[in-house]
Amino acid sequence: MSTNKTMMQYFEWYLPNDGLWWKRCAAKAVNLRDLGITQVWLPPAYKGTSQEDVGYGVYDMYDLGEFDQKGTVRTKYGTKEEYQEAISAFHKANIQVFADIVLNHRMGGDGTEIVSAVSDSPENRNIQIDDAQKVKVWSLFKFPGRNGKYSKFTWNHTHFTGTDWDENTQTMDRIFRFTGKKWARNVDPEKGNFDYLMGMNVDMQNPTVVRETQKWLEWYINETHLDGLRLDAVKHISFPFYGKLLKYIRGATGMEIPAVGEYWSGELDRLLHYLDMVDNEMSLFDVALHYNFFDASQGRRNLKNIFDNSLVQARPQNAVTFVDNHDTQYGQSLQSFVEDWFKPLAYSLILLRQDGVPCVFYSDYYGNPVQNRPLVPNLGKQIKVRRWYAYGEQQDYCLNDHVIGWVRRGDIEHENSGVAVVMSDGDAGTIPMEMGAAFAGEAFYDVMGMCHEPVIIDKKGVGAFQTAPRGVSIWVREKAFEDIIINE
Repeated sequence: MSTNKTMMQYFEWYLPNDGLWWKRCAAKAVNLRDLGITQVWLPPAYKGTSQEDVGYGVYDMYDLGEFDQKGTVRTKYGTKEEYQEAISAFHKANIQVFADIVLNHRMGGDGTEIVSAVSDSPENRNIQIDDAQKVKVWSLFKFPGRNGKYSKFTWNHTHFTGTDWDENTQTMDRIFRFTGKKWARNVDPEKGNFDYLMGMNVDMQNPTVVRETQKWLEWYINETHLDGLRLDAVKHISFPFYGKLLKYIRGATGMEIPAVGEYWSGELDRLLHYLDMVDNEMSLFDVALHYNFFDASQGRRNLKNIFDNSLVQARPQNAVTFVDNHDTQYGQSLQSFVEDWFKPLAYSLILLRQDGVPCVFYSDYYGNPVQNRPLVPNLGKQIKVRRWYAYGEQQDYCLNDHVIGWVRRGDIEHENSGVAVVMSDGDAGTIPMEMGAAFAGEAFYDVMGMCHEPVIIDKKGVGAFQTAPRGVSIWVREKAFEDIIINE
């Protein structure tokens, strides 16, 4: 029997640095399975610049919390053994594990080198603003705490293309490109050429680096038994790179290794171009749809055109939809947190429709006490409706620019399946929608609690489904309603 896939990003930026995260993950695996989660995206598991590092300041990718490096053995999340135990717990609960992979840069080097470099404009990296000069850069990565275990490969300036820090002058007002190096082609055109992002920029044009990356990824998959990959900052690495890497690793491991990339752009054309350049070997997070949600929550977009120029509309088989993530949280560089009132609508739009794989954000499900952010009300019910009842043929309805709906007519595989959804970003609204003659005489109930009286399907299979102002109602059959409410 086919089952709807639902991913959860099982972390956020402001988790406590207590080393207990992997243990918390293991403890919650069964609960997530029962909720309807089929995949979890876990944070970067390898050693960063310090114990507090969220995981994106990459130091040693072979150190999963095993060696005394950067002042700590464990990472922010725990030890290697605890990480492996968490993955095992998810697998026992029949949940796939996606690991967060950050290949673009390295930080926290063990030593410096004097290197010749030219200066490029931070705002347009195609413009050189100074001739070659000697700079002191943190380009030596020797990993003394690991002492060659798993890999004897060490890094020096030849493995990088540039950086933004000169230890001699202690300034960060320019981008240093090492003499003889060029920024990669086929990267995002923002800032002229967006190869460089931060830290020591890894040179993926260097065959030695590519071979070491392949070797590491094969080791990582075999060592941890993870199932899939979340690929960070793909727009900063030459576009064909990940397509080739994924083909290699699937051949080397004999595994499917599904992958979803983070190409942070709200422009659909850029997302589609990237997918073409990687031969559609992966999915992408639908950043364009996220910005549609953000704009709608700010009153700048109506529901009728909520999917316009989104990846899930243009190429649904390659879209992982989401409402928010760790980068869009308040205080982050990509802050664009969807307003609270709109989140139940946004989650219905990704969870209860047929296209795309939705990704639920940890803080939306559990809340975020550090930032005093509430959880999204009834989100658990929405996930359960997706898991058990949101199946079958889909038909869309539109009352006006501000009230829309759709039905999923169920199928024989999923008992009591069939769902009707109506939402409004303004006044209350009612839409007659056809469930089908097979549902004639049945009562549907709103699991969101917006509407308290049932809707009875007429002999033609039509029901007058409604919702409250600035709300969403999710109508399910009586038995489904009882199961969801009783098991809440």
